[in-house]
Amino acid sequence: MSLVERIAQADERGLAASALACLDRCLPLLGGDEELLRPLWVSLADGSGWAADLARARDTLGAAPSAADEAARLVRGMLDSAPAVRTADAVRPWAGACSAASLRVHRLLDPAAGRTGDAGETWDAGETWDAEATEEGDAGDAMGLPPLVAAELRRQAAVLDLLADHGAQGLRRAREVSAEGRRVLGAVVSRRARGAAEA
Repeated sequence: MSLVERIAQADERGLAASALACLDRCLPLLGGDEELLRPLWVSLADGSGWAADLARARDTLGAAPSAADEAARLVRGMLDSAPAVRTADAVRPWAGACSAASLRVHRLLDPAAGRTGDAGETWDAGETWDAEATEEGDAGDAMGLPPLVAAELRRQAAVLDLLADHGAQGLRRAREVSAEGRRVLGAVVSRRARGAAEA
């Protein structure tokens, strides 16, 4: 099943978890503490509202990143576009946009990609999922994709599958998958910062 199909079939909790996991994995680009999103994960587990926790997370991160830093801007867009009320109709487009934005971020940061984006190509967190972003959009067919992008594709599929198969009980494992991806991206961000300092 493709990632597009997984998103189309997911329920409200699965969609919210998928989007939140994308944001969680990309958090190192904003310098956010790994505990920043914990209250949002808790709200998914117990079914409570998360509007106040969203507002606190946005306030904690402060001003939006520079427009020149596309990757950081995309990550902040994921948080800023999160719906205050978690209904399936509200979170489905957010999940698709976060999926696309996260894959774009990983492509921008992957040294093996050999590029920072095609001319004129920009993705905003408000855009809808585009299967062309991942070649065929299939987590089982990541051949030809840069390593960071392929790994992110697999993690997105894993989170959606965990929630589809286990419901709320899959949230713990989904967080573990997300934490693994956050550590990988954090290392990439650190290397990029060191490279910029030495330039």
